[in-house]
Amino acid sequence: MSQGLSKMLQSIDGNNIEMRIAYQCAPLLAGLKPSNLLMLRSRELVCVQHLLKKAGISYFIVAQEKEKAAVLLYNKKQLEKYMEQECVAEGLCRMGYEDLSLGRVLYVFRVHYEAFLRGEGDFPHEMGFLLGYPVEDVEGFIRNGGENSLYTGDWKVYDNLTEKLQLFSKFEMARESLLGMVSAGTGIVEIMRNKRLQQPVA
Repeated sequence: MSQGLSKMLQSIDGNNIEMRIAYQCAPLLAGLKPSNLLMLRSRELVCVQHLLKKAGISYFIVAQEKEKAAVLLYNKKQLEKYMEQECVAEGLCRMGYEDLSLGRVLYVFRVHYEAFLRGEGDFPHEMGFLLGYPVEDVEGFIRNGGENSLYTGDWKVYDNLTEKLQLFSKFEMARESLLGMVSAGTGIVEIMRNKRLQQPVA
């Protein structure tokens, strides 16, 4: 972690939801990853939903407990494209998924995840697919029970380490950039609006 990012993290106000979105979801917001998981307090959920709608960011509430909530933020086109890969589809089928439409996968995953949180089921490893992790790392994690990884960054790496280190470096730069913008007064809504305006028209 760079010194600049480290200093920014130390200065983050735990009550500033936009700073936390910028940090936790920078890879998604920067277009480097199809999705990210946002962890927040349940009482913040309504405010966050309003913010995400204004920013044009798709989201799905994965779990909500009395004190905490987990929300998947995602780019619908990117996540659907990722899930259309044959190796991802095969992995989901092996995990018992029959309908591979994004909406259905999200719904079934939430059922699995809530069962896990209640202590009524195993951890749903398909979360790795919903977070857009490389297939070889999702499968490596499952095969090794989370052990014997080559490196631990945003996820545990089991193959193509050099490529993943470069990607993690980009994630860190995105976090530093987005945290800098938000701390300077640019909100998530404005950041996403400017990003869309900069995209070429097909």
